[in-house]
Amino acid sequence: MAPGAACRVSVLPEPGPGLARFVAERAAAAVAGGGRFTLGLSGGSLVELLTRHLPPAIESCPSAPARWLLAFCDERLVPPEHPDSTAGAYQARLLPRLPGPGPRVLAPSPGLAPAAAAADYAAKLRQAFPGEAVPGFDLLLLGVGPDGHTCSLFPGHPLLQEQEAVVAAITDSPKPPPERITFTLPVLNAAKAVAFVATGEGKAAVVKVCIQPPHPPIPWKPSLVPETLSRLSRQRILEGDEENPLPAARVRPPSGQLCWILDEAAAKELTIPVENSIP
Repeated sequence: MAPGAACRVSVLPEPGPGLARFVAERAAAAVAGGGRFTLGLSGGSLVELLTRHLPPAIESCPSAPARWLLAFCDERLVPPEHPDSTAGAYQARLLPRLPGPGPRVLAPSPGLAPAAAAADYAAKLRQAFPGEAVPGFDLLLLGVGPDGHTCSLFPGHPLLQEQEAVVAAITDSPKPPPERITFTLPVLNAAKAVAFVATGEGKAAVVKVCIQPPHPPIPWKPSLVPETLSRLSRQRILEGDEENPLPAARVRPPSGQLCWILDEAAAKELTIPVENSIP
């Protein structure tokens, strides 16, 4: 892994309740004394986990959702009512279950072409984080794909080299739909805290590749991902190339907290010490 935050790994039988408490407690701390809580959300299985577990966690740890700012770490450029829309899924499922008044939601504008959608969302972020060259979220919740992608940052893609834009457009996503917008690595690495959440045996190989780097590193090759990832992860050869590692492995906030929240199946290949609670 590249230099950055120390990585802590939590393995739980059921990550949902612990993840929800982690979010609620960080929110309560952020809003104490009149502040706000800024949270970046990813889609996929996180929608169901948060919809099921975050509302009761907020009841147990009141954290004033009205003082939250919610944004989305990436978005597929489909209508909000489309099942692939991350913002649409949260607005339909999680937000109605939060105690009112609800949070401020910063969602991409629908109906724009990729470049225009990225520029528009970047402008919204800059307005929401005045005076910050790169928006610094209190917490980003991220997933990881079997190929090591996170947000809409894919292995070997030129967007991994983006250092100026805070939101980038992608029109050739290897995972459909092809047109998306995504936070860039500078935004992911500017967060005060980043939590990756992965569950299931299907994520075990990539989790090990991202968390346990090889010694010495062996260069990443596009032909190795994803077809032979499970076999090669046992040799830990993909992640360690500092120029082209897997995208998830490049998230190392230098001034923030980094943690991986896993179930037992996703953690099955790890050989490092892990925790049974979320720090």
